[in-house]
Formats: sequence, structure tokens, C-alpha cells
Amino acid sequence: MWMQKLEFRLKQVRMPELPVEERLKTFDEVALGYSEEQALAEASRCLQCTRPLCVEMCPLHVNIPEFIKLIRLGDYEEAAEEIRRKNCMPSVCGRVCPQEALCAMGCKNTIGDPINIGALERFVADWELETGAAVPEIAPSTGKSVAVVGSGPAGLSAATELAKSGHHVVVFEALHEPGGVLIYGIPEFRLPKRIVKKEIDYIRKLGVEIKTNVIVGKTLTIDDLFDEGFNAVFLGTGAGLPKLLGIPGENLCGVYSLNEFLLRINLMKASLFPYKSKTPIKVRGRVAILGARGMDAARSALRLGAEEVCIFYQRKVVGRADDIRRGLEEGVKLQPSTKPVRLIGDEKRWVKLVELIKLKPGQPDRTGK
Repeated sequence: MWMQKLEFRLKQVRMPELPVEERLKTFDEVALGYSEEQALAEASRCLQCTRPLCVEMCPLHVNIPEFIKLIRLGDYEEAAEEIRRKNCMPSVCGRVCPQEALCAMGCKNTIGDPINIGALERFVADWELETGAAVPEIAPSTGKSVAVVGSGPAGLSAATELAKSGHHVVVFEALHEPGGVLIYGIPEFRLPKRIVKKEIDYIRKLGVEIKTNVIVGKTLTIDDLFDEGFNAVFLGTGAGLPKLLGIPGENLCGVYSLNEFLLRINLMKASLFPYKSKTPIKVRGRVAILGARGMDAARSALRLGAEEVCIFYQRKVVGRADDIRRGLEEGVKLQPSTKPVRLIGDEKRWVKLVELIKLKPGQPDRTGK
């Protein structure tokens, strides 16, 4: 009996997932989240360290032991409030933050596997969104107005903290839907849009106004914003244009940047063309993904009907460990130590071949490659 208890303490409680054969038929979320029983079991593994390195490793310094203790006590409302003191979008972070490289890496004193901090954060945050998130106290109005340019993670985080401090905040978004990369850059099977929209609804309840279809720099200028009476402007415009490889053949038909490919699928719903979307995307046969950050695109291509998908990269695939594992389970192939040199098209200028060279291991350059 004591051996069974020890084994229970050593291993993480595994989060339920969609079966592999079901995943490729849909863009539905793969990770299904903890049940209450599973969350309580995982929370019980936390040793409540006196010097919690998990907090130090968290970029937001969320009081992780405290919210886990509150889960153990069954006080989910207070646990959610504890997280939101530092994190304005916990349901998002619980799904996409690379915890294994951050807070979970600081979980050194637990016997066996580190605590699945992200899954517990998601459990509490989803519970709060479903039951109705309580709006925190907002400081008295300062009489100051702040324009926030961009409604991605940076812009929404800034807007939240500014509103809680008593400032009037207006967010300007270039696209027709707020959320930035959370909406157009992350597929539904990792981050459902309904979750992003609920988190944005919470931010709106703080008094934040969001204006879409406004391109600051064209529709309005920074000077215009100050002329309208804003006391300060926060620029959170995101990464912007993609960085291309600079190799021959990049302008061939069927070649997409990562940004364009994911935006067509996630925001313009190209997977539903022509029935519910006017935006097409052509995916067939064998698909080559060039670059270490292409796991989302690779998994999306498989769902769009690609027969085979391979990621060609130089050193290491970038992404959350769970998402890389799931991609491999779904059939994504990896080809390390390779570098594309040109793309070759057919007589109609559709890409048909990629020419690569094999690299030998060496010292990383200044970019880490």
C-alpha cells in the first residue's frame, strides 16, 4: 500500500487528451483539462516549499504555492483571485505558457515529477470563467487617459494594469477582432478562441474600451492620439512582418510565411473554405515546414489534409514540450541539422521541391543557431 502511495506522489496526474485518431479530424482543443478530482490529486503533491523557486522562475512571480494550497482547500474563487493579482489572462497562460522552461523548472524539491503548475492554473482559471469572474477593486479615477496600440498579450496586459490603477484606457487594434497573436497565431487545438474572448470580456469589465479596425500610423497617428486628449500612449504592436529566409523561390505559389499560414487558418477560417469562409488555402500531398518554430503550422497542415508533414530545422524544435509530443503523436516528422537553400517550382510556378543541405554540428553563432 505504501508503495502505491509513493508512486502516486512521484508521478504527475496526466491531463486527459483527445485520442490521436480524433485529433486529425478537427481543430478542437486536444488537452481537455483536469477534472476537480484530478486537480485536487495533483495539488496534493505540492510540498509548499519555504523558498519556492517556482515563484522566482515565473516571469510574473505569481504566488504559486499559495494558489495551489487554496486549491487543496477547495477555495477555487480565492485561488483564482490570487493568480489574477499578477496574471490578467490565466486561462490563456495555463494553456500556452512553456511552464517546463519556467515555473516548473523551479519545482526542484518535489519528489518525482514537477507539479503540473500550468494545468492547475488552467483548472482554476477555467472554473472562474465558467462561474463568473469577479471584477477586482479598481483604484479611484486619476483623470488620465492612456491609448494602448495593439490588443495582443502585451497590450491587453498593459490595459489591465492601467485600468486597475484608475486610468481610462482605450485599446486600438488594426484587425477586426481583438487578441493579436492569441487569435491569429495560435491554433484552436491549443488555445480555443472562446477562452481568449472570455479573458477579453473580463478586461472590458474593468472599463477598458477596445476599438478594432484602427491602424495607428494610417487611420490615426500618434500625434492624433495626443491631440484627442490621451496623456500617454503604449505601443504593443507585435512582431509585425515575417522574417523570410532570403532564398530563391520564396515567391512561388504554395509558399506561405508562418504568419500568413496561421492567420488564414485561425482568423480567416480557411479550413472552412468555401462553405463558411472566402479565404482559401491549398494544402495537399507532402508539406515541408522550414524553421524550428513550425509545430503549430505542421499540426494544422495535417488537419487540413496533408499526407505527410516534416519540419526541417537546424538545432532544436521550439515549443512547449507537451505540444511537441502531441505533434509527434499526430505524425509530424522532424529533420534536424538541415538548411534550405532554394525552392523549386513547376511550369505553373507552384512549389514542388525544396533543396536542403545537411549541416554538421558546431558551435552556435550569435543567433544561437
